[in-house]
Amino acid sequence: MKTFLLSFGLLLLTCQVMLAQDDFRIGGKLIYGTEIESIGIGATAEIPIIDKLVIAPDIGYYFPKKEGDVKFNMFEINGNVNYYFVDDETLGFYGLGGLNYTHAKVKFDNDFVGSGSGSSGEVGLNLGAGANFPIGKNFLPFAEIKYVLGDADQLVIGAGVKFNID
Repeated sequence: MKTFLLSFGLLLLTCQVMLAQDDFRIGGKLIYGTEIESIGIGATAEIPIIDKLVIAPDIGYYFPKKEGDVKFNMFEINGNVNYYFVDDETLGFYGLGGLNYTHAKVKFDNDFVGSGSGSSGEVGLNLGAGANFPIGKNFLPFAEIKYVLGDADQLVIGAGVKFNID
């Protein structure tokens, strides 16, 4: 959790530094991971580089999952680049690619085995697509799907809202 909070703080700091950029976006989202089979929350940003290309850092935290005596937590940090194939007043469609870091932690406690915990971090690649559905100038609901390739393979489906910061 400390690492998640530190990562979230770094994302916010990056966003503050980049506020001077045109069409800078920041937002929040709900996510679902098929491997962990849990929903979570996340924060995202878009920082323009050139026409149709943005850097898109984001983080996601999956709600803890408990099965019997085992509790499982997971979060991810992503550094993506989005390329907008379509970006107009009614639709923004983009492809995404980037790096992923996934951190998982398991705790168990029972009378037979005892108690213990373990954690692991994995690096992977993101490949996916997304779409923005602009409502007005500054309010952009969006949906996104990506596959994380690596030791922590999973499909991640997300939806949320981004806000233009001019």
